This record gives sequence, C-alpha cells and structure tokens, in this order.
Amino acid sequence: MRYEGGVRYEVRDYRPSDEGSWLRCRVLSFLATAYFDNVLRRKPVMAPPGFSLVAVASDGSVAGALDVAVQGELATIETVAVHPDHQALGIGKALVDAARSRAVAAGATTLDAWTRDDPATLGWYAARGFAESEHYLHVFADSSSREDEPEDAVLPRPGIRPVTVFAHAGLEFEEEARKAFSRVHVCRRFSQPIGAGGPDGRGS
Repeated sequence: MRYEGGVRYEVRDYRPSDEGSWLRCRVLSFLATAYFDNVLRRKPVMAPPGFSLVAVASDGSVAGALDVAVQGELATIETVAVHPDHQALGIGKALVDAARSRAVAAGATTLDAWTRDDPATLGWYAARGFAESEHYLHVFADSSSREDEPEDAVLPRPGIRPVTVFAHAGLEFEEEARKAFSRVHVCRRFSQPIGAGGPDGRGS
C-alpha cells in the first residue's frame, strides 16, 4: 500500500471486477477536460503485451487508471485518469512510474501519449519528463453549435444530412478551422525515452 496526501491506495493490475469503478473514474476525470464527451460504456481491452494499471483506494474504488498499448519498441498511454476526489495527490505520477517499468519489461524504449490542449494536462506531461513534438487538429462540427456546421465539414451526398462530424486536419488549417467551426483542438504528442535512456537516468 502507498500513502499520498493522507490517502492510502494500491497500484496494481486492473481486474475485470474493477470495470464499473474504472468507468466512473474515467468519465469524472475527463469531465473538466477537452475530452469531456469521450464517454465509454465498456473498458477497452489492452492486448498483451499492453497492460492496464489502477490505483485503488482503501475502500476498493478505482482512484486512478492507466492503460498502455505496446507495439514493438513503442508504448502508448491510451487512458490516464484520476478521480476528481483523488487528484493532486501524486496518483497519476505513481501510475506512470509503474508503467515505465512495465513497458521496459515488454521491450519498449519510448513511452508516448496524445492529448488535447488543456493547459493543466500539458503542464502535467512536461513535469513528468515528456517532450512535446507532433501536432494535428481535432475538429468537431455539430448542429447544436450551428445547424449547418456539420455540412461545412463534409462533401454533400444526396439524402444524407450530417448532424455531428469529428475530423482530423493538419496544423496548417488551424486558422481556417477556427473561423469555420466552434470546437477545434490541437492534438499533441508527448514522448520520452524509457529504459537506460529514461528521464531519470534509470528509466523508472
């Protein structure tokens, strides 16, 4: 068991019985971020050598969650979430620290993640030793913002009227996209070497 800010929790492998609590942790964690509408009804399966870790509070609830997909030498964080009642206690850091070691054991030499433009999240990754590199746009066009906004994002097709569109675009279209659509995010890649070349010199 670990203690952070007076809260006791255990970092361990995800178990199927954690699913309900995992989903609640994720949706509540994302609610105040640019991923507020990225709601899941089932937890994605991380195929080996990928893995899922959770930080479990003393009452058995999931306080934090981290999913990592591993393909060759690249380990990618697919989900990182800390329940609002347990944030700013070091739980996210503990999960990432544990994930580095697990990813190295799986043969990965780089740990990365893609995220949108929430200042707190960008600062969190930077503080964990990640460097920002690649960028592209996430563009949302929704009729709730402007009735014909989705039609501006797709080519017309007889008999089909788009209601919501989610699209990717190159960063060179940012100015144009922000003028045309009410919700545009810059998606950013953060990465760090792990193993012997990791940010702490030891990889974990």
